[in-house]
Amino acid sequence: MSIEVLDPTYGGGANAFALAGRLASLEGKTVGIISNGKRGTRPFFASLEKYLKQAGAARVVWHTKANYSAPAEASITADVKNWDAAFVGIGD
Repeated sequence: MSIEVLDPTYGGGANAFALAGRLASLEGKTVGIISNGKRGTRPFFASLEKYLKQAGAARVVWHTKANYSAPAEASITADVKNWDAAFVGIGD
């Protein structure tokens, strides 16, 4: 009996990409939060929202996905275009 060991790593190169530019300040900005809806995200994002407002964010927008394991709904991804920054997270 023989055992075959497979290497799951991708041998090709990764696509190059540029990181988004940093905001100089949160002053007057709209920041979005997308939660997967699990219990652990609420207290974390509530603290984050408080911090963002103290840092000068004009508005913090929350969205919670309908299904924690699926991609965000089209209505959520459409709203992202109106934000200056976003936080997306998971939690249990």
